[in-house]
Amino acid sequence: METKRSNDPLHGITLKKIVEDLVSFYGFDTLGELIDIKCFNDKPSVKSSLTFLRKTDWARKKVEDLYIRTLPKMQQD
Repeated sequence: METKRSNDPLHGITLKKIVEDLVSFYGFDTLGELIDIKCFNDKPSVKSSLTFLRKTDWARKKVEDLYIRTLPKMQQD
């Protein structure tokens, strides 16, 4: 029996890992410039960002899209 692999680049990656990786790569200052949302600009933390992103689909989509675009850069380092 053949195992199918998902073509989704986010398959198996938690939102927490996405946010932590982006913060590690960019820092909250740059992340707040790239995606202008309050949770990245006003007293940012991973916890507050996760709370907001889990409730706000449009913001989560922006974060996921940035992660997908950034993934090749993160893999180079």
